[in-house]
Amino acid sequence: MVATEQVLATGQQLDTLCINTIRTLAIDAVQQANSGHPGAPMALAPVAYCLWQQFLRYDPADPTWLNRDRFVLSNGHASMLLYAMLHLAEVRQVDDKGHVTNELSVPMEEIKRFRQLGSRTPGHPESHITSGVETTTGPLGQGVGNSLGMAIAGKWQAANFNRPGLEIFDFNVYAMCSDGDLMEGVGSEAASLAAHLKLSNLCWIYDNNHITLDGPASWSFSEDVATRFIGYGWNVTRVGDGNDLDMLARAFEVFQKTTDRPTLIIVDTHIGYGSPHKQDTNAAHGEPLGEEEVKLVKRFYHWPEDAKFLVPDGVREHFREGIGMRGAELHGKWSKTFAEYSQKYPELAEQLSLMQHHELPSGWDKNLPTFPADAKGIATRESSGKVLNAVAQNIPWMIGGSADLATSNKTTLKFPGTGDFEAGSYGGRNLHFGVREHAMGASVNGMTISGLRAFGATFFNFSDYMRASIRLAALMQLPALFIFTHDSIGVGEDGPTHQPIEQLASLRAMPNLIVLRPGDANEVTEAWRIIAKQQHSPVALVLTRQNLPTLDRSKYAPASGVAKGAYMLADAEGGKPQVILLGTGSEVSLCIDAYEKLKADGIKARVVSMPSWEIFERQDAAYKESVLPSDVTARVSVEMAATFGWERYTGSKGRNIGMRRFGASAPLKDLLKYFGFTVDKVVEEARAAIADK
Repeated sequence: MVATEQVLATGQQLDTLCINTIRTLAIDAVQQANSGHPGAPMALAPVAYCLWQQFLRYDPADPTWLNRDRFVLSNGHASMLLYAMLHLAEVRQVDDKGHVTNELSVPMEEIKRFRQLGSRTPGHPESHITSGVETTTGPLGQGVGNSLGMAIAGKWQAANFNRPGLEIFDFNVYAMCSDGDLMEGVGSEAASLAAHLKLSNLCWIYDNNHITLDGPASWSFSEDVATRFIGYGWNVTRVGDGNDLDMLARAFEVFQKTTDRPTLIIVDTHIGYGSPHKQDTNAAHGEPLGEEEVKLVKRFYHWPEDAKFLVPDGVREHFREGIGMRGAELHGKWSKTFAEYSQKYPELAEQLSLMQHHELPSGWDKNLPTFPADAKGIATRESSGKVLNAVAQNIPWMIGGSADLATSNKTTLKFPGTGDFEAGSYGGRNLHFGVREHAMGASVNGMTISGLRAFGATFFNFSDYMRASIRLAALMQLPALFIFTHDSIGVGEDGPTHQPIEQLASLRAMPNLIVLRPGDANEVTEAWRIIAKQQHSPVALVLTRQNLPTLDRSKYAPASGVAKGAYMLADAEGGKPQVILLGTGSEVSLCIDAYEKLKADGIKARVVSMPSWEIFERQDAAYKESVLPSDVTARVSVEMAATFGWERYTGSKGRNIGMRRFGASAPLKDLLKYFGFTVDKVVEEARAAIADK
């Protein structure tokens, strides 16, 4: 390796030396991995350097500091930019219990293991793996959507926790984004809502590099981004040369002085060398440069051509004197304020501690409703709305709303003091997302990352619009809550465009997502007990539009069985059934009616309510065998959805009553008869299953 003195002898200023260190670390990591995107980190290095060194209120010694500024790399393919910053700033790793360690989050050996199995430097940043990565990014548009939620959380926390002379929350959220982030619909939705809410703590940094993975951006993208964002209501400023640190600093200063709207900083960059005169084809298309090109690039940077993973003397020290020292001072000053705050407002300080660790306050489950037996019953969306209000009253940091369907979803918080979260009045707990399912899902994740117990709601069919956000919540191990109503052909006359079919099977296939489809009002209450306790898994709560009978729990098993995912709701005398009927949601009561008819006919049946496959699968083998004994092969599943997956529980000899096509537009009673969701059909299939065993 060439001596460090030779690097310093080129006469580069320290800023340039640091910027080129970021660039060459990215180049070397991508080249060694033979995989990745070197161009964006090369071009954006000055932008990240200026932000982190001069403006980001962040303490590398404690990446869990409550009032830290958030940095989101929405263009997650530029992951080496973030890894290089985390390494050079010497950000510490946080252990599984939330304790900050002395270990570096991204030591040099992890940069050398870029994109390798088990490393902390995967191809796109993952927040549950690498401390300092605020959110998992990669699918374009999701990061800026998360940043919207973080900014909402910041405003809400400031409105609810700050006290005169004791400002605990005033952090800013910076999101670096690309053409792709702004092309994706979720980016447009997030930008629109951020402007509507006048989130002045939100800054997007747009890498205007005129290139996409396919080639020139002009092939597919020719809009005037500045005019578009001005139309939304953003403050827009432009940096004509992404290498100009003075211009970049002025742009960040403009953002910090803007108090009535979010800010977009358009930064003109050039993929590759970072020079207006140089653009590398491989860098532009997300490929390693190749050994010869690496040498040419390093020569352009006046860098030792054969040096790999070089951090020259003075670079780490410069970061320590910049973001390290500034962050420590800001954090120290805040800690003194927080100590005084904790003495004056111990209850609020305790709430903040619980929020940060996704823990619950004592008494969170007091006064949860129980529902009396009622043959007419109540829709689970209705009962859920009642339970939600009870839970939210006990968890003061529960906040959420619906994509323009709060009245239908029954998700409005109605107890005293809730209010609406709106521009200039950020203390309310009811959010109005508008018809923006994409942005709702992404911002719910951002709020959850920030410690709130956030929820978003819409019709189940439109979960498809939110799928990327649900998936990332599961990947990040976030306890986000997605409430879905109108869960089946029970939607009725609205027809197949609004009747979900494949969504249950699809979401059940997603790792680390809990799907809950309760069968009556008391199962809803028990479902909420599960939801509130989650710390590392998101939940999809799936609810009916139509009324369901509230089962008589003095006659049937208690709803507390929901805690195990599936339970025996009704059983044959002596516990030796000839046939097992399995149902979820609205079909549980149908199974009960069929059970009673079979019983009257002398046929021994068992009804298993199965609100959550995922939780049932976590139970031990003995419990699962007690619910679904292997020697009872006559089984019938009943669910108003695609039957895909039910064979896991019904077996090769089982019968599955479900949907094998899209629905239809008609009154519910006609649909139930047409598609075979009747007592007679269930009895018929049960008899057939017994005969086939």
